[in-house]
Amino acid sequence: MTIEKHVHDECYHCGDPVPSGCQFEVEILGQLRSMCCPGCEAVATTIVKSGLTSYYEYRTEPAEKADLVPEQFKSLSLYDHADIQQDFVRTTDQNFSEVSLSVEGVSCAACAWLIEKQLVREDGVISIRVNTTTNRALLVWDTEKVQLSHLLTVIHNIGYQASPFEADAQELQYHNIMKQYLYKLGIAGIATMQVMMLAFALYFEVFDDLDSEFKNYLRWVSLIFATPVLLYSALPFYINAWRSLKAFTLGMDVPVSIALLFAYGASLYATVMEKGEVFFESISMFTFFLLLGRFLEMRARRQAAAASANLLKLIPNMATLANGEQVAAKTLKIGDVVTILPGEHFPADGEINKGLTTVNESMLTGESVPVTRAIGDKVYAGTINGDANVTMTVTVNRNDSLISNIVRLQDEAQLSKPKVAELADNVARYFVAAILIIAASTWYYWHQNQPDDALWITLAVLVATCPCALSLATPTAITCSTSTLSKLGILLRQGHVLETLCNVNRLVLDKTGTLTEGNIRLVETRTFGNIEQDKTLMIAAELERFANHPIAQAFSQYRLQSVLFDKVENVIGCGLKATLNGDEWRIGKYSFALDIENNQSFKNSNEFSVWLTCNQQPIAAFKLDDPIRQESALLVKQCQQHGINVTMLTGDNTVHANNVAKQLNIDEVIANQTPQGKLAYLNELLADDVVLMIGDGVNDAPVLAGAHLSVAMGGGTDIAKSSADMVLVGDKLERILEARTLALKTRKIIRENLSWALGYNLIILPLAISGLVAPYFAVVGMSASSIIVVSNSLRLLK
Repeated sequence: MTIEKHVHDECYHCGDPVPSGCQFEVEILGQLRSMCCPGCEAVATTIVKSGLTSYYEYRTEPAEKADLVPEQFKSLSLYDHADIQQDFVRTTDQNFSEVSLSVEGVSCAACAWLIEKQLVREDGVISIRVNTTTNRALLVWDTEKVQLSHLLTVIHNIGYQASPFEADAQELQYHNIMKQYLYKLGIAGIATMQVMMLAFALYFEVFDDLDSEFKNYLRWVSLIFATPVLLYSALPFYINAWRSLKAFTLGMDVPVSIALLFAYGASLYATVMEKGEVFFESISMFTFFLLLGRFLEMRARRQAAAASANLLKLIPNMATLANGEQVAAKTLKIGDVVTILPGEHFPADGEINKGLTTVNESMLTGESVPVTRAIGDKVYAGTINGDANVTMTVTVNRNDSLISNIVRLQDEAQLSKPKVAELADNVARYFVAAILIIAASTWYYWHQNQPDDALWITLAVLVATCPCALSLATPTAITCSTSTLSKLGILLRQGHVLETLCNVNRLVLDKTGTLTEGNIRLVETRTFGNIEQDKTLMIAAELERFANHPIAQAFSQYRLQSVLFDKVENVIGCGLKATLNGDEWRIGKYSFALDIENNQSFKNSNEFSVWLTCNQQPIAAFKLDDPIRQESALLVKQCQQHGINVTMLTGDNTVHANNVAKQLNIDEVIANQTPQGKLAYLNELLADDVVLMIGDGVNDAPVLAGAHLSVAMGGGTDIAKSSADMVLVGDKLERILEARTLALKTRKIIRENLSWALGYNLIILPLAISGLVAPYFAVVGMSASSIIVVSNSLRLLK
């Protein structure tokens, strides 16, 4: 008998829409009926198997949705809708989808490793990186192979809660977690005080005539107080340990959980059998100090992670359209016209189309002095309007706004682990296994020699040597330094920046737009032939219309309202050429414009940086001026004082390059270079040279990508910024030196953290094995070690 399949867009049981790709089906009344979820499928199957199929024949309305599936799993399917994903999913250059997730329950490097290990097994996952400091993950996946809801379900199934990152939602989640920790901490603290008083009476025999029955009574009372601590207050440690064991790995909380459960089990046995020692006071103190340490550690890590999340809060929730209508800022689209009053935050990236004002951009550039913005100028979401009403046109979607890109770049930089961090994580994982083996050996030795002391000595070994501090040593320092760099107006695009910045010994600088302001002015025009100067300027401006180099802006005022040339070829690093009425026009370098390798027929060729020719015959030459940045001299001088060699690498002619180099006291000048020539220069440098390249133009993109470390000026081209490892948002060159100082300080603090974490474990381990460390001292030492490491990293935020 062939069963007919009944295809329907609605669930046959409850009437809800059936998600695309859903395969839940039940045979009802001779046909396969579609179901929207496992819950409806299970209920429908039960109805059919119970002989109640007639229910579906005579019902007058669909049934209520089945609640057999947890509510959080049902809601995850909402994240697959394209309209909803617009708020938090972006498309990468490779056309994959990328989302930043908030992950609840991540407490150590083992948690991050576990999530990454499980997700990469899923078909369609390109990459997943988890930051234990910020409790965030960056997920890249192929939507054609797997849905986001499935990946979130995988994370849920291994014991963690994940959802798209929202600053307000994560802050609420953080406060809820901290509130729960306070409840657990309070119960552990109260119980510890009571149990300690009873333990004092038991061990020091406060009552001289204390008989065995009364002693056993005190043990039972201690058991009553210690049980809530073990079953409720210590619950976070068990949950983390179970996650690790379920995935066949060893996390930091595995030895802690084993210590607590073994101590409680031994004490319960001793209480019931009325023989042996009890450790209820140790259990309570263990849990109290562990929770206190974890609570303080979470607060410190939250402080380190708050900087980037707080940036998103600067974007207002509401925006006022030009017609006066109030709308949610996240619903703004490209082309919307918005009014901003004095003192309000700009709700989106855009251009001012009416008004003149000052804008406070300190949250982006680190520069506290407001800047003037007029019609046609760009403004950015989160910046503050100063003293005038202005109207702006939205030019960028919310997900692609500068402030969103800053947060995303920070996340990427923090998630890119340096080699030392990866090494520390691997050592920590193997260290847990070593601890368990050493603890088992310790128990065996002491059980053979002093059975009464074997358990508490083993507990001390398990707790004292837990490598929490080792796992926190590097990520907390990197998170803090990345946040501080963003306050200076420096965005990191690659994780190796802080490491490489410490080793830089050669600085290579572009001239135009880097050492100079990029505000190029036309100061002299010389014509050759019978063409009038105004016409030569017009033709030059029409050719330069198709370039985005700062030189092109010097001619912009001479452009026509309509485009003169239909097709213009831009020869990067040389100039532009086009054909008009059969004549070939060129503008650019002398050799390019005249289409020759070398020509000395014009003695003044080097005085003019831009030449205009028609059919390789000179028509005009233009002398340009570009003021040197005030901070350029300071950058060069301080780099030289730190033993960093400085080279100017420019496509400009030798005369202008040498003039700027002389003013800035730069010894080495490489001029008249094409993009290929610049890259060739880098490749010819000695292997010992670690190069930091700073540039801003299209012609700098290859060399920026080829340098060990590269910085793109914030006012530079998009292609330059996409090729660089760092972006200098405010164009303040002295920030580079501050970044290097911070990188050196970060390296020092990471070394201090690792030295402390490893040193503490190497010292405490033999003492614990020898029985010289009491269990509660072991707990205090382990917690203090983690807090010291995190607090030391927080110095980078100052």
